[in-house]
Amino acid sequence: MSTLEDWLTDASAALSLPPGLVTEQVRDDLLDLTRDIAHNVARIAGPLTCYLVGMAVVNGADPAAAVAQLKRLIEQREPSPEAKPTA
Repeated sequence: MSTLEDWLTDASAALSLPPGLVTEQVRDDLLDLTRDIAHNVARIAGPLTCYLVGMAVVNGADPAAAVAQLKRLIEQREPSPEAKPTA
């Protein structure tokens, strides 16, 4: 197992969640979303937005649909001065 997989397994257990909730697709979608938020909104907004995705999923949203909706929102916004510039 990788460090990331170990961490996700341990974090899931600590929160009394079943292992494997963060599939490879969900992981990749959230990491891409976090990157896009850091580059276009503000770096600090990434983790908090991932929390919002999780809350949406708990309330019945499809993870991929929630991420796609937020990616569309990012595309509609002007880049923030707080955003991390792309190099």
